[in-house]
Amino acid sequence: MRARRPRSVQAGLRGWGGVGAMAALCVLALAFVLLLPRTQPHSAPDKAPDKATTGSGGTALATQAKADNCKDDNAQDQSLAPSTAGGPTVSAIRSRGYLSVGVDQNSYNWGYRNPNNSSGELEGFDIDLAHRIAKDILGDADKIQFRAIPTNERIPAIRSGRVDMVVRTMTITCDRLKQVAFSAPYFLTGQQVLAPKTSAITGYDKTLAGKRVCSATGSTAYDHLSADKRDGTLPASTDITTTVPNQLDCLVRLQLGEVDAVVTDGALAASQAAQDPTVELKGGTFTKEYYGVAMKLGADDLVRQVNRTLENYRKDGAWKQSYDKWLSATLGDGSGSATPPAANYR
Repeated sequence: MRARRPRSVQAGLRGWGGVGAMAALCVLALAFVLLLPRTQPHSAPDKAPDKATTGSGGTALATQAKADNCKDDNAQDQSLAPSTAGGPTVSAIRSRGYLSVGVDQNSYNWGYRNPNNSSGELEGFDIDLAHRIAKDILGDADKIQFRAIPTNERIPAIRSGRVDMVVRTMTITCDRLKQVAFSAPYFLTGQQVLAPKTSAITGYDKTLAGKRVCSATGSTAYDHLSADKRDGTLPASTDITTTVPNQLDCLVRLQLGEVDAVVTDGALAASQAAQDPTVELKGGTFTKEYYGVAMKLGADDLVRQVNRTLENYRKDGAWKQSYDKWLSATLGDGSGSATPPAANYR
């Protein structure tokens, strides 16, 4: 099960601040899947699987029924209460010996390859969380297999069973709750505009009239752009036709002058601005969004286990340590993102 990382890939990512390296990252995210299973003996389950938490078709239908009654302003409150009782999904992961997680490999400080790290291991805020989940389920944070998943492939990767979960800056929405299950929220952010410092664009407003705006396919950014253009919130002359598989591809398009602005999560936009000193955030966030860990519908035992991990992750200070390490420099200590969001369960 061990897959070796090509050395040529690691070398090609060095000095990635430039446009060429950015483009290479985007191509890599589409062209290659990272596999990093660990082969050490895995630990025994803490408890026997609980048949009451089995992921049956009835459970999936009940979950979808909840999603049908969901409102986007409380979509983050639709997850299941924490538990370590176990069940068929967790049992299967333990029997296999590693956790399969869909992640990003080119989002700076979230899930990326640090060119200054000779090991080539993925790093970032989402990567820290994925390791913690693996530790709680398997007793070893390194018993994990990372798969690089483009933005537009997150839900298909879960539904097809290619991964056990996706930990990849994925916003919890009612529409997505009809397709996948989510944990309680682990991060608060909102949509924001990124544009060149020299641009006259001031934010998500009338200054986008006549401008070309880029967003990722399947992202909440595109959903908002499309809806707001239909209802007139966004100027009719704003061009939102440029969509890309990965949100970082938008930064490349911006650097090449192919678009005038990018709309994406403010947390991601801040990291992109840190990579390129010629761009900046324009205006404040214009939505409130919560990231969650996405899993397959019906995998209730896994959802409950992840929620238990998140409870402990917040309480023992590990969430804050990860935030301080990866995100405080770009988002600050006084923003709404600087503390973990409260969890409410259905």
